[in-house]
Amino acid sequence: MEFFTSLSRGLLGIAVLLLICYLLSSNRRKINWRLVAVGMGFQFILALLLLKVPKVNAAFDLLAAGITKVLAISEAGAEFMFGSLVTDMSTFGYIFAFQVLPTIVFFSALSALLYYFGILQLVVKGMAWLMSKTMGLSGPESLAAAANVFIGQTEAPLAVKPYLEGMTRSEMLCLMTGGMATIAGGVFAAYVGFLGGEDDALRIFYAKHLLTASLISAPAAIVASKMLFPEVEKEENSNEIRMEKPDYHNMLDAIAKGTTDGLKLAVNVAVMLIVFTALVALLNGILAFLSPYYLDDYIAEVTQGRFKQFDFTYLLGLIFAPFAWILGTPSEDILYVGQLLGQKTMINEFVAYSELDNLRKAGVVLQDRSMIIATYALCGFANFSSIGIQIGGISAIAPGQRKALTELGLKALIGGTVACFLTAAVAGIIA
Repeated sequence: MEFFTSLSRGLLGIAVLLLICYLLSSNRRKINWRLVAVGMGFQFILALLLLKVPKVNAAFDLLAAGITKVLAISEAGAEFMFGSLVTDMSTFGYIFAFQVLPTIVFFSALSALLYYFGILQLVVKGMAWLMSKTMGLSGPESLAAAANVFIGQTEAPLAVKPYLEGMTRSEMLCLMTGGMATIAGGVFAAYVGFLGGEDDALRIFYAKHLLTASLISAPAAIVASKMLFPEVEKEENSNEIRMEKPDYHNMLDAIAKGTTDGLKLAVNVAVMLIVFTALVALLNGILAFLSPYYLDDYIAEVTQGRFKQFDFTYLLGLIFAPFAWILGTPSEDILYVGQLLGQKTMINEFVAYSELDNLRKAGVVLQDRSMIIATYALCGFANFSSIGIQIGGISAIAPGQRKALTELGLKALIGGTVACFLTAAVAGIIA
């Protein structure tokens, strides 16, 4: 019975999300419904293969275990620098700055090394070729969509730099939406370490599901973007798939530049968490102070003590609870998951994952399905600050596209959010 309930709600969620894209479409008549069907089919097939087919699932578990081993290796550098602050859990506990941020730097350098040797390019080109042939995308936009799975929303455009100035608005939105709907390798490693902590089993669990989420969000992003802005400027798509060569002189140069980029990302993540966590606490305090005491009693009663007062996080939970419900979240957890969805969209995914970890540490027990749906729905860069990041990053290498970028920013946010939610709905049905 529970399966059929989650199935029906998950399918309802998918229908609602596609309806939102249809209603907001710039040209409903030009929507390519074959592309939509193939993209959604890709999502279900990939999810079934990765989560339910025994041999593929076992191989993915091995990959997740390998990633956790690499994470453990990356701690050697942090231990050298910070000593017992990294290793002595009984005394200092799990300190985000010393256990998580160094992994961002390490994985950024490792990604640059894989890029230098051409390993990432092979994987990206393979995915791009498959999407180009099956979904009818142009070579550049399929290449960008595939690259977004492995590298960040500001790095992926560099892979298609020669094509950027000539991209249509539909292709540009596809690029932007893909960046919003997926995550970069550096923060992927950080999420695994952050959510899994010192528990190897939890690390493998999150590594597997976060990697799956990023993979199956790629076709979802294409579906959302092509519904929001169908291609009307090109009669025929170019099938050329050629990645820009890495700007590294040698292997050491790749490591050095990757490390520098990782440092910038780690510092950016750290200061964003400091500022936005404090801002959320400030807003919580202001709303709690302004709300009448009887409202707090009412909230505590209707939520059975799960929420104690009217504050910013409760307000976000209330606003996004309908989305949590249609994604298949069990009814008792929709306020918590809604809160996380709201924090991810209004602030960023790191704050949302931080709150998920805080809920767990506070003894809040979410249903397994709720944890899966939250993990998948939060796995993407779709938030308001990413609009500015994309406009600044892409226009720096393609100045002629700045006007299009500013006009498409909000649609990219909507498309990226829809893609992440589609992925969560599919995962909720299958997992």
